[in-house]
Amino acid sequence: MGNQLTLTVATPERMGRLGKGLAALLRPGDLVLLHGELGAGKTTLTRGLGEGLGVRGAVTSPTFVIARVHPPLGGGPALVHVDAYRLGGGLDEMEDLDLDVSLPESVVVVEWGEGKVEQLSEDRLEVRIHRAIGGAAEEADDLDPRRVTVTGLGGRWDGVDLAVLDRG
Repeated sequence: MGNQLTLTVATPERMGRLGKGLAALLRPGDLVLLHGELGAGKTTLTRGLGEGLGVRGAVTSPTFVIARVHPPLGGGPALVHVDAYRLGGGLDEMEDLDLDVSLPESVVVVEWGEGKVEQLSEDRLEVRIHRAIGGAAEEADDLDPRRVTVTGLGGRWDGVDLAVLDRG
């Protein structure tokens, strides 16, 4: 199933660094789907990604606005951060958002997009974040490690060395 890497992310700081590392692999037109329950670290990852892309504005969860556009500070792509949780109709509703940016010239990150936005591109990066749940996690105090699986789907991700993400 595509180009895949699984790694353990022990802290929110490391999740942010993973986002920065992802930013180095991304280019305009890329679609990133983030999967993970509430509080798993999707926004923390996206914040690091925005930092790595050098975009303007604080990256926060776009839950109430559905989509937020962060323009580039330099010559890189804009970051379009979408929360598709309340989008029932998928792509049609995405198009209705009337984002004031051209998607092919941006990096689009979609939280809660599974089954809703895959048609945007057959080339996409899927990031699944799983929390450690149970006694072991409770004993670890603040350290609740995440298992993150990054999967590159489509020709765009063939031959991309995802292993660089495990070196951050």
